[in-house]
Amino acid sequence: MEREKKALVCPLNWGLGHATRIVPLIQTLIENEIEVVVASYGNSGLFLRNEFPQLKHISFPGYSVRYSKRNTQWLPMLFLAPSILFWSIKEHQKLKGLVLSENIHIVISDHRFGCWAKSTYNIFITHQLKVKFPKGIRILEPVYQFLSEFFIKKYDECWIPDYKDEKNLSGGLSHVKTCLRNINYIGLLSRFSELNHNEFAKDIDILFLLSGPEPQRTILEDIIYKQTRGLSAKMVMVRGSKTQCKKQFNYPTYDLINTKNLYDLIKRTKIVVCRSGYSSIMDLVALRQKAVLIPTPGQTEQEYLAHYLHKQNVFYTMDQHKFDLEYAIKSAFDYPSNMFKSNSKLIEKVQDLRKMKLPK
Repeated sequence: MEREKKALVCPLNWGLGHATRIVPLIQTLIENEIEVVVASYGNSGLFLRNEFPQLKHISFPGYSVRYSKRNTQWLPMLFLAPSILFWSIKEHQKLKGLVLSENIHIVISDHRFGCWAKSTYNIFITHQLKVKFPKGIRILEPVYQFLSEFFIKKYDECWIPDYKDEKNLSGGLSHVKTCLRNINYIGLLSRFSELNHNEFAKDIDILFLLSGPEPQRTILEDIIYKQTRGLSAKMVMVRGSKTQCKKQFNYPTYDLINTKNLYDLIKRTKIVVCRSGYSSIMDLVALRQKAVLIPTPGQTEQEYLAHYLHKQNVFYTMDQHKFDLEYAIKSAFDYPSNMFKSNSKLIEKVQDLRKMKLPK
């Protein structure tokens, strides 16, 4: 009789993107009769507990980043590699104990370098084989890439949620020359891909989806608050934070929202305004939704993605310090947002895990 497999899923807690994009992964694991334990922390942990209350959840802290109020983030990026190295060693040691105590067979890490063990089958999920550093410290990019590849080699597979061909979403972040031989491009990972795409009446003019590290999340919230006062458009905001909001918005606001309710809001919306986080981009593509992308200032990954997709004529983008809501909304309607098919190899990859033989 074949033994039931057990997977430990470990997302990073930088905004909610790493947690939201593993929702379809967890669902597919469950559908393929692979038992799932979630090891997470922070807002990501809270989100996944709400999405999957039936699963076992373990608090598993990892490295975090806090951005400055300035438009450049070279100082936080300067300490990124040492912080990741420290936490990767620490979480690797703790994970070995979890593997034994929970009888884990498969470890799936969403961009947490230390979440692998010699006794398990290990999968690393990332859309960044190359990290873009600010100009002042760009000389450190090779150091980070060496560190990244050193850890990714520890994994049996590296899953990249994008297309392998020239028409892709991540551009130079994941389509780079590398010595890695365990890379698999698996297509998009969106929590909305499997939902029934019924047509909705477009009765919401603008949906604001805020996310990401503080204090930049709050700074954007303040900008939107000032620019929406007195507007007659029908608007909704999802703040992406449990911190208390002291502002009185004249339209509905939510702190956090589950997948089904957010799906309904997006499908009812004419234009979404959000950060250019990669998970948000995959969700927008899956729903063929028009949007305005506002990269987090100094967060080079988001800046690159926003301007890359702008040049590809996929989404309109505008920098935060120049943000003009009315102009951005008018411009966004000229961008098609439906240039990609949201196909994925996720089911196929999970079925391979289901068929995998366990060591005796």
